[in-house]
Amino acid sequence: MTTGIVSAYNQYEDIGLVREPETNQSEQGQLGLEDFMNLLVTELTHQDPFKPMENSEMATQVSQFATVSGIGDLNDSFNDLRGALTSNQALQAASLVGRDVLVESNVGVLNEGETVQGSLVLPASASNITLRVTNSAGELVRELPLGTHEAGNLSFSWDGYDDAGHYAGDGYYQISATASVDDAEMAPTVLVSAQVESVNLGGSGGIQLNLDGLGQVSMNDVVQIQ
Repeated sequence: MTTGIVSAYNQYEDIGLVREPETNQSEQGQLGLEDFMNLLVTELTHQDPFKPMENSEMATQVSQFATVSGIGDLNDSFNDLRGALTSNQALQAASLVGRDVLVESNVGVLNEGETVQGSLVLPASASNITLRVTNSAGELVRELPLGTHEAGNLSFSWDGYDDAGHYAGDGYYQISATASVDDAEMAPTVLVSAQVESVNLGGSGGIQLNLDGLGQVSMNDVVQIQ
């Protein structure tokens, strides 16, 4: 009897009428919702905070998975994702306290015994690069020739002394620059270095950094961490 049963099974199998046993999706190596969310959080956690994943890239990943998993399942997991991202951003921002960052600004803050540092952004190779420092009255305090430089960032440093060799005094100063590119004069973008004093995590504007002398700026406006 046993032989007859096996023989009949083989006949059905030959003509394709035998159902294959069901296999769990995880056993087939398919990505589950929890796996997807864990991978996404890990990717965002380890990304460069100043080169974050593009919104379009993230939306593509989510929408692709949504076609398989379903919108309802994704909504159930987004609260956890939001919490993980907020915690990660807070840790990244808190690590900046006490460090210097470069932000776009034409204001330099001078304190005795310190220097005003920053960079000029040159879109192309330039010559006759000149840095100018003026006080609150609009008077020229110092003019620094910086020569020629290729495209990119050109660092500068002002020691706080005027052209006559006298200390200009603590306070706020306007920083500007001119340069010649292809025989035409242009004004390079000025980046100023400032120390992060504290971080604000609340508010609709996202994470805000409080910079010494410059006030509050968005973390997204930071060009470089020094």
